[in-house]
Amino acid sequence: MSGDLTESGDVSGGVRRGGAGLRTRTEVAARAAYVLRGNDRGGLTVAAPRLYPHMWSWDAAFVAIGLARLSASRALAELETLFAAQWRTGMVPHIVFSPDAPPYEPGPDRWACRDVCPDAPPAPATSGILQPPVHALAVRRILDAVRIADAAEQRDVVGRIRALWPALLAWHRYLVARRDPDGRGLLTIYHGWESGMDNSPRWDGPYAGVIPSPQFTPFRRSDVHALAGAATGGGAAGSAAQRPTDADYRRYQWLVEELRRAGYDDARVQNSLDFLVADVFASAIFAAAGEELATVGDELGLEGVDELLGHAARFRRGVLGTTDERGFAADLDLRRDAFLRMDTIAGFAPLLCGGLEPARQRRLLELLASPAWCGHPGLAHAVPPSTSPSAPAFDPVRYWRGPQWPPMNWLLIWGLERCGEPDAAYRMREATLDQLADGVFAEYYHPFTGEPFGGRPQSWSAAVALDLLAR
Repeated sequence: MSGDLTESGDVSGGVRRGGAGLRTRTEVAARAAYVLRGNDRGGLTVAAPRLYPHMWSWDAAFVAIGLARLSASRALAELETLFAAQWRTGMVPHIVFSPDAPPYEPGPDRWACRDVCPDAPPAPATSGILQPPVHALAVRRILDAVRIADAAEQRDVVGRIRALWPALLAWHRYLVARRDPDGRGLLTIYHGWESGMDNSPRWDGPYAGVIPSPQFTPFRRSDVHALAGAATGGGAAGSAAQRPTDADYRRYQWLVEELRRAGYDDARVQNSLDFLVADVFASAIFAAAGEELATVGDELGLEGVDELLGHAARFRRGVLGTTDERGFAADLDLRRDAFLRMDTIAGFAPLLCGGLEPARQRRLLELLASPAWCGHPGLAHAVPPSTSPSAPAFDPVRYWRGPQWPPMNWLLIWGLERCGEPDAAYRMREATLDQLADGVFAEYYHPFTGEPFGGRPQSWSAAVALDLLAR
């Protein structure tokens, strides 16, 4: 079964033509399962067949969360494949390249990780950076899901989680030791790609300081070319209008070159790289992930539980230390030692890690529901845009500068449940499922028209639908 069927724009597998979408939520679930099976390449699920033909780190975690609703064993295999590419330092790379996939840039030769860094695995080929640490959330989901399986599968999955445990601990320890060397409780990122929110206005200031060498020759972009031949949606807005600009991409590519020249050595990178930022959203995910992983370790009698809880507390303090009077959080530009206060979805980071006092949590929830965010009267679905429509940098079409992203909805729903806000979580869950009822499972959506953009069918959007429908 091939996922390529729907990325070309034909979503006939259970979807009514003419934009009416699927008839029932049962059909949405069936379609989502169809997409994940179609994008399955054996040991991994590609993020999207044409646009993202390899394994991406945080995509894989969301895929595992969705697959847990179908097969806990297959869900765990997704994480096992990803962690088989873990670096000797404990870093989990943001791309694991599949040798049989179509060409992609930047590809293994451009990253050249095995050539310049002894910590990179000899195989498979990987990128040299990371993505937000959502993986522990998937492990927790898998362990919960296997409770209803037969005894043999329960034994198998629990045994495999035990076997994966040292790699999970090494990943968390890497983040603490190498990405928070000053003990701020905030994760340092080397590239906007590490945040997962590539061209978010969060990074406009830091990227302004990235000056490519005049001798640097940019390489061919895979994203625009992959979308150019597909039905990408957006009416007059073509593939280029939906993606980061060429000027942005020149900076992205130059940072890859800087990282390669530094041999992906954390100390050298932190001393030399043009871009160095403390990411508050990834830090909040990490705090929550530490708690989730600790619950798994406690249940299975594994080592490191107190250590994980200590990490979680440290990063929660770090996140809360960036907040304003509304509880809205901010990133930190480490090159300039200045907060980056932008109206992006990352400001709601405290809703993931918790810890706000009740009055400020209430103000943050009021902000989330306000016309600046989910309460904007023009929204097709009441879920948060990646950038506030009231922000000067808002663009309803261009990637992380305005469109809505199903996995971000999922994280906020999950965070609201953890923060003791079930009513707000329920409202966002229903709005997200209404958005995904088109059966397209796009990478992201136009906030006002509801049009699907980017890669499709995107595995993580299908996975989000499966998990939310199974609640």
